[in-house]
Amino acid sequence: MAFSFLYFFLSFFAITVSVSSTVDNPKTFIVHVQHDAKPSIFPTHEHWYESALRSLSTNTHSLEPGGVASENRIIHTYSNVFHGFSAKLLISDAKKLEALPGVLALIPEQVRHVQTTRSPEFLGLTSTDSAGLLKESDFGSDLVIGVIDTGIWPERKSFNDHDLSPVPAKWKGECVAGKDFPATSCNRKLIGARYFSKGYEATNGKMNETVEHRSPRDSDGHGTHTASIAAGRYVFPASTLGYARGVAAGMAPKARLAAYKVCWASGCYDADILAAFDSAVADGVDVISFSVGGVVVPYNLDAIAIAAFAANDAGIFVSASAGNGGPGGLTVTNVAPWVTTVGAGTIDRDFPADVKLGNGKIVPGVSIYGGPSLAPHKLYPLIYAGSEGSDGYSSSLCLEGSLNPNDVQGKVVLCDRGVNSRAVKGEVVKKAGGIGMILANAVFDGEGLVADCHVLPATSVGASAGDEIRKYISTASKSKSPPTATIVFRGTIVNVKPAPVVASFSARGPNPETPEILKPDVIAPGLNILAAWPDGVGPSGIPSDKRRTEFNILSGTSMACPHVSGLAALLKAAHPGWSPAAIRSALMTTAYTVDNRGQIMMDESTGNSSTVMDFGAGHVHPQNAMDPGLIYDLTSYDYVDFLCNSNYTTKNVQVVTRKYSDCSGAKRAGHVGNLNYPSLSAVFQEYGKHKLSTHFIRSVTNVGDPYSVYKVTVKPPRGMVVTVEPEKLMFRRVGQKLNFLVRVQAEAVKLSPGSSIVKSGSLVWSDGKHEVKSPIVVTMQEPL
Repeated sequence: MAFSFLYFFLSFFAITVSVSSTVDNPKTFIVHVQHDAKPSIFPTHEHWYESALRSLSTNTHSLEPGGVASENRIIHTYSNVFHGFSAKLLISDAKKLEALPGVLALIPEQVRHVQTTRSPEFLGLTSTDSAGLLKESDFGSDLVIGVIDTGIWPERKSFNDHDLSPVPAKWKGECVAGKDFPATSCNRKLIGARYFSKGYEATNGKMNETVEHRSPRDSDGHGTHTASIAAGRYVFPASTLGYARGVAAGMAPKARLAAYKVCWASGCYDADILAAFDSAVADGVDVISFSVGGVVVPYNLDAIAIAAFAANDAGIFVSASAGNGGPGGLTVTNVAPWVTTVGAGTIDRDFPADVKLGNGKIVPGVSIYGGPSLAPHKLYPLIYAGSEGSDGYSSSLCLEGSLNPNDVQGKVVLCDRGVNSRAVKGEVVKKAGGIGMILANAVFDGEGLVADCHVLPATSVGASAGDEIRKYISTASKSKSPPTATIVFRGTIVNVKPAPVVASFSARGPNPETPEILKPDVIAPGLNILAAWPDGVGPSGIPSDKRRTEFNILSGTSMACPHVSGLAALLKAAHPGWSPAAIRSALMTTAYTVDNRGQIMMDESTGNSSTVMDFGAGHVHPQNAMDPGLIYDLTSYDYVDFLCNSNYTTKNVQVVTRKYSDCSGAKRAGHVGNLNYPSLSAVFQEYGKHKLSTHFIRSVTNVGDPYSVYKVTVKPPRGMVVTVEPEKLMFRRVGQKLNFLVRVQAEAVKLSPGSSIVKSGSLVWSDGKHEVKSPIVVTMQEPL
């Protein structure tokens, strides 16, 4: 019995510290067992788990009445994404588990965090189209999108069920009542709502119910926002403090929503996230939208990768945010190849708020501020917070308590970006008596600007503009004309060029875990996105902000991810037989890389052209994705081969996939880059070699015209030779699969030890009607 249990217990274990720790403090673990290993003497898996916990307990002085140590308590049980449970366990008990035969893995639990309308129109999705994706998919009416986030504010007009058909018969979920959330909060639009807090409370103690709702109700705003981006109904008029006026709509306006609340004041805990995935799979969602991120770890130690694999295995499309760690490289998260990873771009709308300096110069900025504004035609005294205050550093960042009211009173204050939130800096300035704020990017932020809902007249400017304003302050302070400024708010402008631009904050490749799989996969609108907002939270997100608005404007890959979730629902509705990999393939191979000026998309942080490491296959193009011509399909067995070729052990593969696999066949069949992915990424280690080569085997499925001939066009990475065999694919029916081989040959380049160079090109299959495009990426490394 002990052996069977342990085999199960550790296949999915999350622990917040290494089990070699000498301190025997209880920690949260997640445990995964073989589903068929339960001894017959136990009526349920849960009885088995509890028995195992009792047998582990050595600190009998703290046993509870049931004979289980107070530390060893089950938090959640799991039966869909895997069989197992989460529990608080002593480190000494964890060591015993680790030492027993049959234990598959101890997985460190991560605490994750959310990755904080014109986008439908910008994407070409208009409700008046007589044909196209919205019409073909009936606006996604019978598809269910599960949003794993901070909950939902069900009363918003974006979630009304007017004219919707009855809840789909396949739906098995429920509306879980809780504080301020009766079961009647759900309707034919919001068809399910659940909340998971036990993992959060196991680490943090009982939640503070004066600031958080013990229910699916959203006390943060993030979940309401992302849910309405994915599937919000048409709402007119919509705006935030008068900005971005127009019709608000999600990507799939008739799709059904199920909200799974897992994020709380101190973050989103793996134990709870797994419970949400487990429920979503059982409930019958078609798409999971996950705008939450953590650090990148091997897939067998990544609770989210494991849960997402099970969802994908059940035919559920999983989209996740790439993270907001840009513009630096190697920052992309949620990188498992069975997850569609979404970066963020801009749309063609902006909210200019310019700084007018006393020397007559106009410095461009952006802001969402609803008033009262500064007096027109008047200039106010201007100071740089870093030259005032006590230590210079904290005051330059306008941290809480760092500003001296005697220095700030009645002035416009320049603050540096970083450490505390952008909106909180404005609150600090306002409390100290400042009349306005200019928020300057740090060098690392570059020129990327995010419009925020500020609590006082304020605007954000780029790094170079910040330098210019500081220089003006310094020069003017030494002259007879002290520095002055005002902020001119110019409202909303549309048809901005260039657009889209890769957002500065959007996380970038290469993929830290598997560089042979290009991540992010695509980008989608993620900057200054208007969407629904709760009543209980001010638009700035600051507790002291008592303003209320039905919609708010936020930025982040969190906003980009639900765009793709909604599009996936539309594609699934239009093509019910398509797998999650087929849907992703359609989005990737039809994505575009040029902006509305006809030039390669720009990188907002530098003003230069962006690269495949920034945008992956490109920016999503929904209408083209509906009819991609060819798709690169994948099954769970392909992912098993991928893990085998990534040198995962048989045990590790089983932890991720729940499948026992003999890797010898997979390794004979090829290498890690041979996963049938819509992008092709080669990594060459030079090691003094002169000539380098590799090959990719790919299979495409015809989903276009029955009789069609596709010819290949290759644009090789600079200085390399790429050949494709055959150069022509002749299809005779829909659903037919044909294979081709891509060979890449390169000559070594001179690199210093430890450095690398990335070059990219493309491969396009065309039948004269469809263009099926894949990026080719070659990374050349000189090892240390």
